[in-house]
Amino acid sequence: MTSKPRHAAGVLAAFTTLALALTACGDSSEPAGKDAKNITLTISANSIVGGKNSAGAEWIEKWVIPRFVEAQKAKGVTAKVTFVPSGVDDEQYKTKLALDLRSKGGADVIAVDGIWVGEFAQAGYLKPLSDVAGDQANSWDGWSQIPETVQGLGSFEDKRYGIPLGTDGRVLYYNKKLFAQAGLPADWQPKSWQEILDAGAKLKALPGVTPIQINAGTAMGEATSMQGALPLLVGAGGEIYKDGKWAGASQPVKDMLDFYTKIYGGGLGDPKLQQEAKGRDKSFAEFAAGKIGILAEGDYFWRSVINPSTGIAKMADRNTSVGFAMIPAKQPGAGIRGQDFVSMSGGGVRVLNPNSKFPSQAWELLSFMHSAEAVKAELAGEARITARMDVNKEVLAGDPMLSFVTEKVLPVTAYRPPLAVYPQVSVALQEATAAAASGRSADEAAGAYQKKLEGIVGGAGNVTS
Repeated sequence: MTSKPRHAAGVLAAFTTLALALTACGDSSEPAGKDAKNITLTISANSIVGGKNSAGAEWIEKWVIPRFVEAQKAKGVTAKVTFVPSGVDDEQYKTKLALDLRSKGGADVIAVDGIWVGEFAQAGYLKPLSDVAGDQANSWDGWSQIPETVQGLGSFEDKRYGIPLGTDGRVLYYNKKLFAQAGLPADWQPKSWQEILDAGAKLKALPGVTPIQINAGTAMGEATSMQGALPLLVGAGGEIYKDGKWAGASQPVKDMLDFYTKIYGGGLGDPKLQQEAKGRDKSFAEFAAGKIGILAEGDYFWRSVINPSTGIAKMADRNTSVGFAMIPAKQPGAGIRGQDFVSMSGGGVRVLNPNSKFPSQAWELLSFMHSAEAVKAELAGEARITARMDVNKEVLAGDPMLSFVTEKVLPVTAYRPPLAVYPQVSVALQEATAAAASGRSADEAAGAYQKKLEGIVGGAGNVTS
């Protein structure tokens, strides 16, 4: 686990007391097993009615629990299901879960960030779903509706540890009005990095326009990694973590950094924007104002940033003026898995507590929460990308951009390694992009990154170069 600040000590003590009280099996004296007639189950998530993720908490309390109890009653089983809410910051919630699981306590069904899965698995806090619930976890019909790439969000070392809640995808947004002025097509879809640079060169002729915005540097934080460095890295055929080693000054890393040097050294991007504390927000505002031609972002940008009615940088003509394209590999076939196009995704996962007294029934509850009916109920009419393709097809039919992500982007996406040291690696990666954006060569930036990386991950033996 990562080190925690001292002020958390009192909170941790309180959590320890709570963790010991919250056993996974409740206080039922009913013997565990598939044929148990009286079962006690608990669900935990970082949501609470009237507070953080309130809608999710209401869905669990008012929809999931009563319907699951009713379904069990029809089978002759008396089920008592309770929800353990939280409304704290994510790191606090993560610490609480770790304490619960370490003390063999905690809820039976637990919501976690996908990036915690590997860390918890390595610590022995989580086990693969099939180890906990048996063969039924592998034979669930819902898996056929979740693309294998999306299943990766809840997987570690090729084993499923959880069911993905929902996910997202990265694309290239572009301003169709600026494209028309620059003589570029309205239905643009670059097939290589060079075609992005070529479009940028044409946009450069427009006064007051920044041709390309690819997040760089540490001020942008994880957005630099997720919207810039990592999609480019997988587009060059590399992965930040593979076969137990981290990518150092490898050719794919150098290729990724070289792309940054071509954008920012070639006058196609604004290097100063990458150093500003509010640079990402400023890039949103500039794109909405028609001052940026091409922007790499997630579907969040479409849903919540330039949304004409509720966005933080409203764009009245979004639906007609904004195009979106898949992120190409460096050249066709050069991406991971031999792909022509790539993306990166994040999202949440629900897992099973390996200490559950009723593991079979806990799986029934978990899979029920991820049924098509339940997922639609959780959305409550909102257009959001879920892990299930059947639900997405139905609920996103009226949104061409979100449909594009589910149909085209999710099948080629990739995920960050769910390991405790990743956030430190990510910062080193951000620093490397900052160096490339500010004029250092790709080789120089990659060399400095490799040195920093070796110090983070325990030496050169854990790094490929």
